[in-house]
Amino acid sequence: MYIGAIDIGGTSIKTAISDEFGKLMNPKAYPTEAKKGGSHLMGKILMICEEMQAIQNLSGIAISSAGQVDTENGTIIYATDTIPGYSGMNVCEQVTTKFNVPATMDNDVNCTALGEQWVGAARNVNDFLTVTLGTGIGGALFINGSLYRGATFSGGEIGHMILHPGGIPCTCMQAGCYERYASSAALAVAVQQQFGELELPAFFEMIRLGNDEANAVFEKWIDDLTTGLASLVLILNPSVVVIGGGISAQGELLREAIQTSLEKKLMPNHKKELSVVLAEKGNDANLLGAVRHFLNNNPIQNN
Repeated sequence: MYIGAIDIGGTSIKTAISDEFGKLMNPKAYPTEAKKGGSHLMGKILMICEEMQAIQNLSGIAISSAGQVDTENGTIIYATDTIPGYSGMNVCEQVTTKFNVPATMDNDVNCTALGEQWVGAARNVNDFLTVTLGTGIGGALFINGSLYRGATFSGGEIGHMILHPGGIPCTCMQAGCYERYASSAALAVAVQQQFGELELPAFFEMIRLGNDEANAVFEKWIDDLTTGLASLVLILNPSVVVIGGGISAQGELLREAIQTSLEKKLMPNHKKELSVVLAEKGNDANLLGAVRHFLNNNPIQNN
């Protein structure tokens, strides 16, 4: 059995064909062209499905998407103006109608968690929190071995917790949100304010070389990041926190800094079994999670 996997992001659409064991083949990427809107994007999704069907006879389509997703109906509940007109679009219905195969869709951070729990850093872990650091901060929670989506499919919006009341305005119309201080984008802003036009890889190299000025910026960012994480850990008591997003490529330097800072903010029983790990599957996690979601909802075809 083969499943077409699609990961829709604000900048690019990543695709692959997967078997039921999570082996990805024929990886491709396409520009999202988000500003052209939801209808244009939907046309592109259908075109991608057609291309994959021409390569391999597919048993279904598995989609990971930015935005809040009604997983039961395959509909985008809410998306920001990054993709105008995407909110309310029934993506899965259009795919199924055109290609006569089942289609499923889930939120991209949920898919990261599903992928990492299936074949990545959270294998065999029942209670864990996934945090993705990028332009914003995304969250997904596994409880007792199952993904928690919330009453209206909107669980895990941790990026919009208020970290500093009355602080930096956010795209959600609030001010002082977590992601305005602790996302990768927030770190990039802090770095540019301190050093001018300096990219994050070069900034992390300065940290590795022991630059005091760079370390001060990094420690302030880590403090904001782990203050938010500490609140989540105290409430949820996970055994693992999985850190995803492109910044996780910084490896042990990042992981150790988060773990050390976080443990200082926790009570003994909350940190006794807690480990911070980095996502293993990188850009493939969302595709793998989309496939896992598809298999979970198509048990007759599942191995």
